[in-house]
Amino acid sequence: MTRPYDLPSMTSLLVFEAAARRLSFKEAAAELNVTPAAVSHQIRALEAELGRAVFLRQHRGVELTEAGAFLFVALQRGFAGMSEAVHELRGRPEAGEVVVQATTAVSAFWLTPQITAFWKTRPEIVVSQNVTDVEPPGGRPDLSIRYGPPRGEGEKRELFRDRILALGSPEYQARHRIARVEDLLDAPLIHLQAEGTDWTGWPDWFAALGRPAPQGRRAAVDNYMIALQLARDGAGAVLGWDGLVGDLLARGALVPLTPASIPSPHAFVLTVHPRASAEARVFADWLTGARG
Repeated sequence: MTRPYDLPSMTSLLVFEAAARRLSFKEAAAELNVTPAAVSHQIRALEAELGRAVFLRQHRGVELTEAGAFLFVALQRGFAGMSEAVHELRGRPEAGEVVVQATTAVSAFWLTPQITAFWKTRPEIVVSQNVTDVEPPGGRPDLSIRYGPPRGEGEKRELFRDRILALGSPEYQARHRIARVEDLLDAPLIHLQAEGTDWTGWPDWFAALGRPAPQGRRAAVDNYMIALQLARDGAGAVLGWDGLVGDLLARGALVPLTPASIPSPHAFVLTVHPRASAEARVFADWLTGARG
């Protein structure tokens, strides 16, 4: 009998998702309660079945390849849908469980480290993530985080409002000799076109700096994690929110291409939905307090 779905081992996919989300085999091993060697074994088995690498191994850690980023986004969407179905079947979350909805980028770069820090102070409160880049109809999170004008019901709390920079790999900057805003007008740029979102785009960024729209080669993607990975691979420049991707800047994976930046026209906003539990409100208070 043939399998209805053409999938590798579910164990390898679960291990890969944890390692991709944390960008660390060691942290994934701790989350899954296995050894780092077991994580490495599952990743190698997955790469052998796919016939391509999903991680770049570096002396300071690992990074996703373009294929790895593509698979990570697909898995996050699939797991988000399964999580939503299970949540609806349960009717209500377990006592003490908080469900937070966020995009893959917000989850990977900002929310997951916040949850880890929160658990050190309130380990009895379980925080689960519903990670999706398209807000699903009928979603029932306690809390949600999104970039853009506040929407829908619930209490709105501003988490942070960044400056937006033009970012690229050091190799991209050297190859295209980028030093000024004008140098980017004809250079390859990565455009984010995600339905239902309000991400600030390149035309907005150039207009805010008094420049015309860019005319160079463009690559359009519908996921910010893939956009960042393409930029790290040197495929083009990407817009970056400094508070969101600060870790990539600190590690030198991406660098500011010019001194210019603009204030973000929107904030990253936390919505406390009307159905939020008391535990969810504790976490919401901690998140907003943690940001000063």
